[in-house]
Amino acid sequence: ASRTAVYAAANLSTWWLAHLAARYDDDDPAGLIADLIGNGQDYPATWIAHRLGLTGPALNVLTACSSGLAVVATACQALSDYSADRALAVAGSIAFPQGRGYRAEGDSIHSPSGRCRPFDAAADGTVSGDGVGAVLLRRLEDARADGDPIRAVIRGFAINNDGGRKAGYSAPSIDGQAEVLAEAAALAGIAPGDLDFIEAHGTGTRLGDPIEIAALARVHARAAAPIALTAAKAAIGHLETAAGMAGLVSLYFAFGHM
Repeated sequence: ASRTAVYAAANLSTWWLAHLAARYDDDDPAGLIADLIGNGQDYPATWIAHRLGLTGPALNVLTACSSGLAVVATACQALSDYSADRALAVAGSIAFPQGRGYRAEGDSIHSPSGRCRPFDAAADGTVSGDGVGAVLLRRLEDARADGDPIRAVIRGFAINNDGGRKAGYSAPSIDGQAEVLAEAAALAGIAPGDLDFIEAHGTGTRLGDPIEIAALARVHARAAAPIALTAAKAAIGHLETAAGMAGLVSLYFAFGHM
């Protein structure tokens, strides 16, 4: 029988923190369990699988701001090794209260100007956004055989970790980022000259953007023509757990109808 896997990522529930945690009653364990299932980061994948009747693997993948693309890469791996026939990759980040502000101080990643300007000389940090995104993935040959509408093709993917090489715990190293870019390009069979557009992480921070630019320049230094660079955060802000998913989906809207 065909199996559909679910890989999901969700941010820490600020609804739980703001409205439910303080009201927890030790005499109501059933109520606590219901609240946890509805709000905990351990439950989205299995909850989706339960509601949709999906019988493939159901796993939550949490890697902070890279979670959105980590769920996609994990889903691609499951399809590659035939752990599933379809894979639903979901990432969401919605914070409460809505419309809240923030205090931008010192070396905070938050933009004092209230705007995210990735790779801009005037960039001074990032702003938060809210959103949920999902993609349904299949092996290309199966989708073609069944006549499925194919919106895009993922040709390569890679995941790594910097270990102790990071510029800081929340900022990657140039070496680690260059390595994962090169690995994904090699798996996809893409040479630098094959690319003309890159959707980047692009937080608009003074630390993160230069690292990302340096890694991209190292991998694609021999590109025959200029490569356009952009980031969805300029339009919708930093979606944290769902940031990578937002970037992936934005590529479809940028090129899917061409």
